[in-house]
Amino acid sequence: MAPDAAGESPDERVFPMRLQRFLARAGVASRRGSENLMTAGRVRVNGRVVTELGSKVDPSVDEVLVDGVPVSLGESAAYLMLNKPSGYVTTMSDPQGRPCVAALVPTDLHPGLFPVGRLDVDTTGLLLFTTNGDAGQSLLHPSRHVNKRYVALVRGSVTPHQLELLRGGIPLDDGISSPARAEVLDPSSPAARPVCPDGVPRGCSVVSLEIHEGRKHQVKRMLRAVNHKVVRLHRESFGPLVLTGVGPGEWRDLTKAERDALERVARGGADADGR
Repeated sequence: MAPDAAGESPDERVFPMRLQRFLARAGVASRRGSENLMTAGRVRVNGRVVTELGSKVDPSVDEVLVDGVPVSLGESAAYLMLNKPSGYVTTMSDPQGRPCVAALVPTDLHPGLFPVGRLDVDTTGLLLFTTNGDAGQSLLHPSRHVNKRYVALVRGSVTPHQLELLRGGIPLDDGISSPARAEVLDPSSPAARPVCPDGVPRGCSVVSLEIHEGRKHQVKRMLRAVNHKVVRLHRESFGPLVLTGVGPGEWRDLTKAERDALERVARGGADADGR
């Protein structure tokens, strides 16, 4: 194992290979994420901590561990969904000591796990995690137009005119939003339950809003622009993924069908909602 002073070949298929490339190809993390794991002292090769970027390994003979977990090229990237509860920040560590979503997902099994996008600290619902950095970046790229569906409990009664405004695009301080799919939900419907499990408070409504942009606090700002303050916000879907089979604060691996649909969207081979 030796540091590579020269630039990496654009088509590096022969062994040995750069350690960060090996980790990325094994699905541990993105190339940049793998470099961060190395510089943090979390990667060992044949029992020795390796922090020097450009170090090489031969996967056929070298033993590579991340946080004590063996890594091999036969592994595939991890994909899982978390039903994020309120009160957790969407980050893998927080200098202010606030509760992080990292505490809710199996980072011991997948050291390079990271969230795809963010949910506000008080927003609940579907948060996708993966170790596939390329797919994660692709899913967040504006050109992919990945649809996200939210359910919001808002103050006041939402009128048909206000729904039409949301469907046509709302002027915000950072530009007009793209048109959204918007509808008022029956408060007794299963779709409304995540934001009003005990019934809708007096003077409130439940709205479904589907967008494909990812601006900061976008749903809250759009609803505020039509004079409705969000009381609770829940994300029900992300692209082809729908939050099912997982309770608040719990996670599950994606099924093969879900993984395949998500990777098609990441490659640009399907509609933003997976169809």
